[in-house]
Amino acid sequence: MRSLLLALCAALIVGGALLATAATSPARLAAPAATVDTGDKAGFGRKIREYLVANPEVLVEAMQEFERRQDTQRDSVAQKAITQHQAELLSDPEAPSEGSGDVVIVDFNDYQCPYCKRAHQALKSVVAADGKVKVIYKDLPILGEPSRIAALAALASVKQGKHLALHNALMEFSGKLDRDRILEIAASVGLDVALLQKDMEDPKFKQLIERNMALAGALGVRGTPAFVIGDQFVPGAVDAAALKQLIAEARKR
Repeated sequence: MRSLLLALCAALIVGGALLATAATSPARLAAPAATVDTGDKAGFGRKIREYLVANPEVLVEAMQEFERRQDTQRDSVAQKAITQHQAELLSDPEAPSEGSGDVVIVDFNDYQCPYCKRAHQALKSVVAADGKVKVIYKDLPILGEPSRIAALAALASVKQGKHLALHNALMEFSGKLDRDRILEIAASVGLDVALLQKDMEDPKFKQLIERNMALAGALGVRGTPAFVIGDQFVPGAVDAAALKQLIAEARKR
């Protein structure tokens, strides 16, 4: 009984999601109708309700199963996109990078994202300790105008050889960002601010951000941070232990 109800709950949740998707999608999806012969439908419905009231954890399990299926689908889409977009991921000549080695980490980030800041600390410590990891930075300023300004400043800082210094300083700043504060932080790490502001106007940096956005969309990135480690898509903040494991797995492939 429990397994049947769990399957029904999962089916209802998945079905609801599909209906919502179909209602908002330009392309209408046609699915074959499915019927379940339950005999006394009213009685069967009462039994389901009584069971769910007595065992509400079944709904939690059903939601967890739905989320698992969503994650599996997301990972499948991302895996295909990683294969298709190797050049954009690894060989964009304008994308800042640091280090070298047998494992590449592509880091999608936003300088106002608290989860990015948390992941930054883990990434910084693991990469420094490993010594054989290359990080490619993909600025994804999705949290408003200060994020966009910070991304442009970070990209423009490459011309002065200060990208890593500014990237670290912006990620480790805990206050509210605005243009003046971003420029203050840039000055604090030794950047020529007047030159930096001029370089920030270069249209190639705006175009690079647009490419990053398109690439993130192709991979199914739903927010920051997100990583590609070797050939694996890793959404969300990760701690040092998880990063070490993911790097070790990438080396085995």
